[in-house]
Amino acid sequence: MDLQDQLRKLFPEHNTNNEPVNEEDNSETIWLQEDPIICKFEKRNGRPVTILEGYNGAKDDFKILSKHLKTHLSVGGSIKGETIIIQGDYRDKIMSILKDMGFKVKRVGG
Repeated sequence: MDLQDQLRKLFPEHNTNNEPVNEEDNSETIWLQEDPIICKFEKRNGRPVTILEGYNGAKDDFKILSKHLKTHLSVGGSIKGETIIIQGDYRDKIMSILKDMGFKVKRVGG
């Protein structure tokens, strides 16, 4: 009698699932966002930047979101306070990426 048989005798109502559990699968990230993220364009020191405001999630998720956008667009950027600053005018691309991730996005300005 092996361990599995002993466990079945002790817990007859428990169904064992022989499928391995993959805890490292983070492809289905759920983002909680009540208000839409504001996506706007500005020129700072003559250079175009895209600014994202209005994210109200966790600080770690904010950093993950920023890194995902910067690597996907292959551009630089930074986080200052509650805003993400992306170098260049990428409003349309950023809005489509965020909509695919499940965010509500609102475009502000021209």
